[in-house]
Amino acid sequence: MKANGSKTKAAKVNGPKAKRSPPMRGAGTDWSKLRRMSAARIRKGIAADPDAHATGAAFWKSAEVVMPTRKEIVTMRLDADLLRWFRQQRGYQTRINAILRAYMQAQSSV
Repeated sequence: MKANGSKTKAAKVNGPKAKRSPPMRGAGTDWSKLRRMSAARIRKGIAADPDAHATGAAFWKSAEVVMPTRKEIVTMRLDADLLRWFRQQRGYQTRINAILRAYMQAQSSV
């Protein structure tokens, strides 16, 4: 209550319990469509995909297990529109991390 007797309105705070809209569906996998496909149709799709490459025994012979590095928990202030753009798809924190890493690597090679 204010000094003059009127009530104040509480401001909404976007804390950890604030409701978030669900991430927008983009170019992700349509799992229900995939389950309905025959094995032959899946193989045909893989064969037609220019980015799909088979791995042979030679690849697996020299393959190494690479454990992910531990992530630090940080608090950053980002512009709201920028954060909305990243949150449109799942894995936005991983994408932000990859973009920052690419920038870091580009700067260290200068």
